[in-house]
Amino acid sequence: MKLSIIVPVYRSEATLDRCLQSIIRQDITDYEVILVDDGSPDGCPQLCDEWAAKDSHFRVVHKSNGGLSDARNAAIRVAQGEWLTFVDADDEVAPASYAALLPLMGPDTDIIEYPIVRRHASGRDERLQLPCRTFSSARDYWLCTKGYTHTYACNKLYRKALFQHVTFPVGRVFEDAFTQPLLLQQSRAVTTTSEGCYIYHLNPQGITQQAQGPQLAMLLDAHLTTLRTWPDAEYYLHVVNIQMDVYELTGQQPVLPFLRVNPFTRGLSLKLRVKALLLNILGLRALCKLNKTLHRWNSNH
Repeated sequence: MKLSIIVPVYRSEATLDRCLQSIIRQDITDYEVILVDDGSPDGCPQLCDEWAAKDSHFRVVHKSNGGLSDARNAAIRVAQGEWLTFVDADDEVAPASYAALLPLMGPDTDIIEYPIVRRHASGRDERLQLPCRTFSSARDYWLCTKGYTHTYACNKLYRKALFQHVTFPVGRVFEDAFTQPLLLQQSRAVTTTSEGCYIYHLNPQGITQQAQGPQLAMLLDAHLTTLRTWPDAEYYLHVVNIQMDVYELTGQQPVLPFLRVNPFTRGLSLKLRVKALLLNILGLRALCKLNKTLHRWNSNH
């Protein structure tokens, strides 16, 4: 079997049919859809069984609630495809996306990333469009495409063998930020393409949209590990933003090591040059305090 499409299902009764309809419009035949009922307390378990009963491509795993990572891990263990991809039950895949992506599965390519649209409730779309390119270096992919800003698992296809020693971290949010660098480090090549499209429906009540200090601290922890592996000035300044948010929301002292960044590093925008300059003058702790003070002032005026 070529492709296993993994759909964790929890409290998504209103959107599940829309999601699965988008999958069966993919114009491919050699695939399976693994629906993971993660102990959903609504009508989702029955909906999953109904889909499996009417279409042989669908399989259902019923399990007690363990969260998104645990649901994905359960599906990976039983997946039969050579390749895996993940779809959230409140999202969609644009028609014929997988049919366009499957030909890109070269012998050395282990990850394929395709465009993603972040759709707001207002109907406004934000599109991430990457160049058609194959990266033989995971570091080059991470830094050239600013991969740290789009670690989503949902708009990627993965060779299943990458997950032999990698699992999604149970009990953590921003799980993709932990897992994506580990998968990249094992990959021989990463292909980015303009073909296809994943439609991500922004949920204002979702875990990432509602993230507070403790959740953002998990995101920071993920990037601290990767930053040591792939150090870079622009990436460091990105992580500084996360550290400032964590400090503002928790008051905990910065855990990100202070590094001086050359404001004239090639490729930095004017905004990042100013940030680097302030970081060098004030230091990280004082910059975090200044950021918190400015946000408080803005909220009061």
